[in-house]
Amino acid sequence: MTMYQIGPMTQSQAELIANTWRYEGLYAFYDMDQDKEDLAEFLDPKAREGNVFTVSQMEDVVGFCSIQTENGEVEIGFGMRPDLTGRGFGQEFVTFLVDYIIKTYHPENISLAVATFNKRAITLYERIGFRLTERFDQQTNGSVYPFIRMVLDVKNLSY
Repeated sequence: MTMYQIGPMTQSQAELIANTWRYEGLYAFYDMDQDKEDLAEFLDPKAREGNVFTVSQMEDVVGFCSIQTENGEVEIGFGMRPDLTGRGFGQEFVTFLVDYIIKTYHPENISLAVATFNKRAITLYERIGFRLTERFDQQTNGSVYPFIRMVLDVKNLSY
């Protein structure tokens, strides 16, 4: 298993991710500059403080995650560096985040939202144990897109 570290995101790391991480094809939807409000929040140190982190391997930033806690549930959002996506690293990456959240926050559930077109990610999340709980429309990237909410019941975790 590859060892990851998680830590607070620095301003230079946020700028590096926002300015250089570019996804291919339909995944360009996830480029930081696709939504000006999300980009502004991502680049704001006060908005990131305490809830946006980098994920590294030996000092090399390989991803990021945001963590919001409310009523025994942790909502996560995350991204993996574009050159690492689609290469079989996703399950290890997401499992690391889930384990970190369980050890650090002790939630009853972990939830996430994913665009419905992202079948690759949905399949991965289902394999880990996330289950679809809701469909909704999300305003982002200058339009409205269909998303799903998925939840992982921590007490029934079996991976």
